[in-house]
Amino acid sequence: MKTIRLTMAQALLKFLDNQYVSIDGRECKFVRGILGIFGHGNVTGIGEALEYFPHELVYIRGSNEQGLVHIATAYAKQKDRLGIFAVTSSIGPGATNMITGAATATINRIPVLLLPGDTFACRQPDPVLQQLEVPGNYTMTVNDCFRPVSRYWDRVSRPEQLMTALLNAFRVLTDPADTGAVTVCLPQDVQAEAYDYPETFFARRVHPIERRAVSRRGLDTAVKMLLASKEPLIIAGGGVHYSLAAKELADFAEAFDIPVAETQAGKSAVPWDSPVSVGGIGVTGTKAANLLGKDADLIFAVGSRLADFTTSSKQIFQNPAARILHLNVSSFDGLKMDGTLLLADAREALASIRKELARRRYRTSPAYRKKVVRLKKEWDAEVDRLYGMRLKDGVSQTAVIGALNEFVRDGDIVLGAAGSLPGDLQRVWRCRRPKSYHMEYGYSCMGYEVAGGLGAKLASPESEVYVLISDGSYLMLHSELLTSVQERCKITIVLLDNGGFQCIKNLQMSKGSRGYGNELKFRNPATNELDGKYIPIDFARYAGALGVKSYRAEGIDGLKRALATARRERVSALIEIKVRPGTMTHGYESWWRVGVAAVSKSDRVARAYKENLKNIARTRPY
Repeated sequence: MKTIRLTMAQALLKFLDNQYVSIDGRECKFVRGILGIFGHGNVTGIGEALEYFPHELVYIRGSNEQGLVHIATAYAKQKDRLGIFAVTSSIGPGATNMITGAATATINRIPVLLLPGDTFACRQPDPVLQQLEVPGNYTMTVNDCFRPVSRYWDRVSRPEQLMTALLNAFRVLTDPADTGAVTVCLPQDVQAEAYDYPETFFARRVHPIERRAVSRRGLDTAVKMLLASKEPLIIAGGGVHYSLAAKELADFAEAFDIPVAETQAGKSAVPWDSPVSVGGIGVTGTKAANLLGKDADLIFAVGSRLADFTTSSKQIFQNPAARILHLNVSSFDGLKMDGTLLLADAREALASIRKELARRRYRTSPAYRKKVVRLKKEWDAEVDRLYGMRLKDGVSQTAVIGALNEFVRDGDIVLGAAGSLPGDLQRVWRCRRPKSYHMEYGYSCMGYEVAGGLGAKLASPESEVYVLISDGSYLMLHSELLTSVQERCKITIVLLDNGGFQCIKNLQMSKGSRGYGNELKFRNPATNELDGKYIPIDFARYAGALGVKSYRAEGIDGLKRALATARRERVSALIEIKVRPGTMTHGYESWWRVGVAAVSKSDRVARAYKENLKNIARTRPY
């Protein structure tokens, strides 16, 4: 057997550089490059290999390790999980900075390869700088914190262990049902140690993304359930996109006149103006979708894990005869809410079911079709009203979204993550084509947005990427804005300055609070509370200092002018616009379960507690 002597870090790069995936006969390079920040623990290992060892991987230096994982997550999401970045860090805080990003990727089922530096495997310099000592278990380091947020976790304590570690890592990274963050911990001494690796280990590897066909039993069950339903509702989840099944789903729904509601991950699967598109469902859903959900006798969930926002905390499906049919590649997701599992690839199964239903001349009833048309028409009118909302004393958040939605072109991407904007966008953003909507709402991770915008741009360089973010989330993490300047990778940020965390304040007040501790206000000497004047923050000037083109828009007309100017720029841009607090959309026939105080001095809280109990009584038990 021929061998090649390499350091473990050099072998790692050589392996990563030769990984490919294939789907439907098409092959593509899987690992685009490495994102990282050097420190002790990776600079003399992976850093040396990146500098001197020949490879075709791009290296991007970022400004915050959490932000780097968000970039990698957004990149893989926008690529439909057919391409990834790896992320390297130093030991200690550099590594633990990535844990939030790891959880974000895993919860959203997005493949990301994390390569945190680790303490010395030989233990000779212990305790080394930034090392956590655990007296009862000396094998443990801070990198063990990655275990619960990773789909696969490993530690390479000898250079030859790299081979089995990477084979298992890529098994998970390319698995449609079991993917997420993969963490391979790399002790800093082992990165630099040499080993005679077999040359076959570095041969071009193609990982096939297999489409699981639907079984005969499963097909018969699904067809029987659909034929028996009078008011079926499809819920399109993220799996529709990852199966590349958006067109198949739209054709399927339109062929049989079945309305389609969408999760945050599934949004854009069906164009907003399709006669079967009724918009987002659940807590942040449309009135049309939620009313259909309440009456539906069959919920056909395609590629969705049915999280609590989608199901309004298991309360939305009020029809006692309602049954749930899960089309999913994951048996774990397919058993939720006592559903019936159709274990198959979405695109394959939809084609098979469509053929059987067409043979039986299936179609929903005229009365149901009329109901869907009426609800959709009413909702479209409501969106028009929200878009056209004009205030005498400020700008409404929905008007800003409307102006941006009308401005963007078909190839553009809008991206968000947390606060009230995901609710507004799921309800009122009108998607014209698949992959034009990018929302991280599995973890609702504040701070994802700016880094995520850069990741989406790296994945779709031909697209204009618009990051819609409010001031609170922007202050959490915006360091990768500088990285976008460094990489000459333009994104446009529309920053809504509404004075703080208005989404949580809105939730707080809906449960009896007067509003407490959620706004960006000075401490008031008279009350010793954070209820003084708003803190004046010049976001545009701050961004401009980083080399970003910055604008302060006055009103909707000013926003439109700034958007037009920013589109012509070649560098990243930030548009700051003040919006009046509390002008987000509110619930439409939805409820979200949160803990309300059972005992309180506030009568408003007591009333909210009683109302909460009534809603809990209407939820499904499992």
